[in-house]
Amino acid sequence: MTIEKGQLLRADIIKQLYYRNPLSLTELSKLTYKSLPLVTKLVNGLVTEGYIVEQGLAASTGGRRASLFLLNPEMQKYIVSVAMDQFTTRMVIYDLAQNVVFPVQTLELALPGDEGAVDELISFIGHHINASGIDTKKILGIGIGMPGFIDVENGINHSHLQTNDGKNLGKLISKKLGLPVFMDNDSSLIALAELNFGAAQGKHDVMVVNIGWGTGLGMIVNGELYRGSTGYAGEFSHIPLSNTNNLCSCGKRGCLEVETSLLVMTQRAAEEIKNGAATSMTELFKDENKNVGESFLEAAKNRDPLAVSILSDAAFLIGKGLATLIHIMNPECIVLSGRGAIAGKVLLPPIQQAVNEYCIPRIADQTTIILSDLAADAELLAAANLVIENSQFD
Repeated sequence: MTIEKGQLLRADIIKQLYYRNPLSLTELSKLTYKSLPLVTKLVNGLVTEGYIVEQGLAASTGGRRASLFLLNPEMQKYIVSVAMDQFTTRMVIYDLAQNVVFPVQTLELALPGDEGAVDELISFIGHHINASGIDTKKILGIGIGMPGFIDVENGINHSHLQTNDGKNLGKLISKKLGLPVFMDNDSSLIALAELNFGAAQGKHDVMVVNIGWGTGLGMIVNGELYRGSTGYAGEFSHIPLSNTNNLCSCGKRGCLEVETSLLVMTQRAAEEIKNGAATSMTELFKDENKNVGESFLEAAKNRDPLAVSILSDAAFLIGKGLATLIHIMNPECIVLSGRGAIAGKVLLPPIQQAVNEYCIPRIADQTTIILSDLAADAELLAAANLVIENSQFD
């Protein structure tokens, strides 16, 4: 085996443990498709280096109990994770055991943003890395999830945060902060988080809906993220299903997003409050220190009648769009994730109603719709996952 192949397998072992801690040598052999002696040799080396520790023995299956291994929580390797939406940017630092070692920090940054917004983002990330006190030599990289058409290979967001030369945002951030930077679309990342850590684990064909300031979609096909021929698959919110002729942010009319985004829902709530509607949101919306979207979702979760009504209307249209995709993809599962999943079970009845109304029963009955347990944390976990996927762990 060449040094390069050995390095790739070494990285793969660490990745598998990152996703599935703890694992036995036999399980690692199956997951990496490599021989048990070879995996054993590399695991022993990683134990010596301190990347991996032995946890104990697996449950008895009748024979000799296998040793279990997991990533060493004391190993001083860290990941900077950044999750962006149209209005709020969050940042956190994890260790290899997915423990938060520097708490979530928040920046109100409106997209699409100009060069000043790019500088503000870089300053925000750099400031909090310094505030963490972590040696940058121990940071594996920065993972960034953000909305828009993103060229993953070249680190360019064609929708938001344009640099002066219109080129590589990822390289610019990397140059300024002295760390590797990896970027991806927020909905794609959320789908990966659900696949690796959440409700889509162990499933092969899944649609993951990202309910937030926009309405995104990530598709898992044959157990892997499906990106399409040019990487832009999943633009679910631009299916022309709106009952209005309102102009979408994409420049087209009739997009699903103009009635289902969190932005539209909060605007509708504000208008109802202005017209004298009785709701707990009247007080919640006065708190300028709290994101209005979070206030709306909190009200919906607490069964505020107005918030539930507005959310239900949007969820029904999301369900109508999903009914169309169910006919095309025939998924085993649909996961409702992202910031909007905080609203909880309020989302399920209207979406299920729309699927029942617009989808062929034989197909609909084979698709379960479930809420994410990761919800707002999904993008942060997945942005960290992005760094893990691209690290060689030298």
